[in-house]
Amino acid sequence: MPLPISLIVGLGNPGAEYADTRHNAGFWFVDSLAKRFSAGFKQESKFHGEICRLREDGRECWLLKPATYMNRSGRSVASLANYYKIPLEAMLVVHDELDLEAGIVRLKLGGGHAGHNGLRDIISAMGGGGFWRLRLGISRPAGGGGQPVVNYVLGRPTRDEAVAIEGAIADAERITGDLLSGDFQQAMHRLHSAR
Repeated sequence: MPLPISLIVGLGNPGAEYADTRHNAGFWFVDSLAKRFSAGFKQESKFHGEICRLREDGRECWLLKPATYMNRSGRSVASLANYYKIPLEAMLVVHDELDLEAGIVRLKLGGGHAGHNGLRDIISAMGGGGFWRLRLGISRPAGGGGQPVVNYVLGRPTRDEAVAIEGAIADAERITGDLLSGDFQQAMHRLHSAR
C-alpha cells in the first residue's frame, strides 16, 4: 500500500522580484492549497523556509516553501523531511515544467531532474529521486529557443499562460484528498483526464 503524502514542497525563489515568474509555479500551488484549507505559512529558520500544516480527516500534511533559492532547495527539504522522518515516497515536489504546455499538469513518481536545478538539489540532498512530482506546465520559449531558458523561466507568463496555469493549479487542488489518503491511481486518473 503506497504511503500517503505527508510533505508537499512548492519550488520557487523567495522575494518580490520572483513572485510572478514562471519558475515560481510551485510556490503558487502551495499558496493556493494553503488558502483552500484556510491555513497560513510561517517562517521557520530551522527548516530554511516557510511552513504550513494541513489537516484533513485525521491526516496531517506539511507544506514547505524553501527560502534557499531554487538551486539550493534540497537544504530546506532535507531539514524538514529528516526532522519529521518523512520518507521519500511520502513527499510531493511541485515544480514548473518546460516540457508540458501551460495548463497541463501531470503527477508521477520518481525520475531524474531533467535539468531542473531545484529537483537536482533535492535528489542530491535526499540521496535519491524516489519522491512524487507534480509537474505544472509552463511551455517552452516560442520561436525555437531564441530566448535563453533561464530568462524565460525567470520571466512572467503572458496573460493567457497565467490563466492556463491557474486552471492547472485548480485541477491539481482537486486531487489533494487522494494524495493525502495515498490513492495515487485515483489521483492520476482524475488529474490526467481533466485536460
